[in-house]
Amino acid sequence: MASPSPATANSSIKVWDGFVRIFHWLLVACVAFAWWCGEQGGEWMVWHMRCGYTVLGLVIFRLVWGFAGPFYARFAQFVRSPTTVLRYGRELIKRREPHYVGHNPVGGWAVILLLMFCALQAGTGLFANDEIFNEGPLAHWVDYDLSVAITEWHEILFNGLLAVVAVHVLGVFYHQVIRRENLISAMLHGRKPAADAVDAAPATAPKARNGLGIVVAVVAGLLVWGLISL
Repeated sequence: MASPSPATANSSIKVWDGFVRIFHWLLVACVAFAWWCGEQGGEWMVWHMRCGYTVLGLVIFRLVWGFAGPFYARFAQFVRSPTTVLRYGRELIKRREPHYVGHNPVGGWAVILLLMFCALQAGTGLFANDEIFNEGPLAHWVDYDLSVAITEWHEILFNGLLAVVAVHVLGVFYHQVIRRENLISAMLHGRKPAADAVDAAPATAPKARNGLGIVVAVVAGLLVWGLISL
């Protein structure tokens, strides 16, 4: 079979829409800043909680966008069966893994774990208290001892979140440095090389709709605002 032409080999397609890219970098910034604020304590805890509210809104947005967004943003596109994940893992060990322009089978489940841990972090933070000055907006919904216990879960779960983040960063390092895939720049401009991709979008694939994305973002924000106002 003839090798692909340079034009085909170097061609790229739009993979990550603007909403996915904004979600990604806002989540990185909020988690990092929330961590820093939590370490500082004191008055910085106000910003720690604000970051938590933002993270919760981002997770709600991404969950909806995983069903309503464009092709590569949808869970149905990148959440694959355990059999597919194991097969990809075996090929990955041999460094013969197929090329995906979207999330690969392992990366797809990493996204799910990140969303789960972020949701748990933000959710437990709503009921937490530091036993001194600060408490979550829903701490009054539970008794004091349970609030203290939830605070401990909040701290323990963060270690799980850090572990998932570490695996994610290692995966990005592998593909960026060893496999020479520009994942970081792709999350800035949204485009990736499409040659030999096994997950190419069909012609009928859902496209990004900016109006819908804005509506989903606003609704997510309103939901969080309503929740913390209870």
